[in-house]
Amino acid sequence: MESYLTLLVFFLIALTVALLVPNINLITNKFLKIDKANREKFEPYECGIPKINPIKGSYFAIFYVVALVFLLFDLETVFLFPWAVSFRKLGMLGIAEAFLFITILLVGFLYAIAKGALKWD
Repeated sequence: MESYLTLLVFFLIALTVALLVPNINLITNKFLKIDKANREKFEPYECGIPKINPIKGSYFAIFYVVALVFLLFDLETVFLFPWAVSFRKLGMLGIAEAFLFITILLVGFLYAIAKGALKWD
């Protein structure tokens, strides 16, 4: 019965810490914070370099799409490298699986081209 009592005490301590510590932190932060909001505080911070010109416009979504397509084909090479290392041990089944993998990626790439995802217009 002693082992269960130890477990119960441990559970109660863990529950107390889980319930009280976040609340204590929030309450302490509320009273101790220094709230001196100014215009400079809300400026974007880029690597310690002060902003020279205001931001004009935004990035086009094509940059993100190209980055995702690059990431996709970069990961393809990561998955094909172990296959190339153990090429002779895998036999015909390994070759078929690799070609199936490449075919799926090629279909995805052709789909992206057909949808115009890589056009810079």
